[in-house]
Amino acid sequence: MTGNRMSRRTLMSSATLGTLAAGLGALPALAQRKADLPVNVDELMKPGELPDLVLGKADAPCTIVEYASMTCSHCGHFHNTVFEQLKTKYIDTGKVRFVMREFPLDTLALSASMLARCAGGDKTIPLIGVFFNRQEDWAFLRTNQIPPLFKLAQQAGFTKESFDKCLTDDALSKKIIAGRERASKVFGVDATPTFFINGKRLNDAPTMEAFDKAIGEIVKS
Repeated sequence: MTGNRMSRRTLMSSATLGTLAAGLGALPALAQRKADLPVNVDELMKPGELPDLVLGKADAPCTIVEYASMTCSHCGHFHNTVFEQLKTKYIDTGKVRFVMREFPLDTLALSASMLARCAGGDKTIPLIGVFFNRQEDWAFLRTNQIPPLFKLAQQAGFTKESFDKCLTDDALSKKIIAGRERASKVFGVDATPTFFINGKRLNDAPTMEAFDKAIGEIVKS
């Protein structure tokens, strides 16, 4: 692990969390729960306070739920190297419904998630892709990360006014944090990225081979 990259196996404590220039406070500490406890699939599939970000057919035989942090380098690696293969092979062919959920590890990740939500409509998921693809340009800098984040957000049509307004949307930030707390307390999410495939946690590294194995077992059954 180099620079400010986050380990997918380690959560930052609230004492180490920074504060956004726009005024967001530190995220609350997470309540830990054993990750191997059973997950209620019906409960897992219920949306939180924000609507789920979904790709794929509603009646796909396999549903993948991902919890990710925008400042997690392992999340970025998945989205930049595996996700497009997964989308082409399984999502676009109707075999997989993919649900993206926010699990910000720090206030910078929270800010990026808020911006993606504020982009709205068909701009949200593409902006998430831009943030992951360009992580090196904003997430791991030792200087103020907000200006380069704004530069990327401009691609989705943000002005300085709409950018600042989004990052000071207290109601939105609370909803995203509530989703993170629910994932931790109810589903045992304690790292990013975390994947549930038809309710079963993927304990292997999120490689294409691991998804092929897990999805293949479901599609064949």
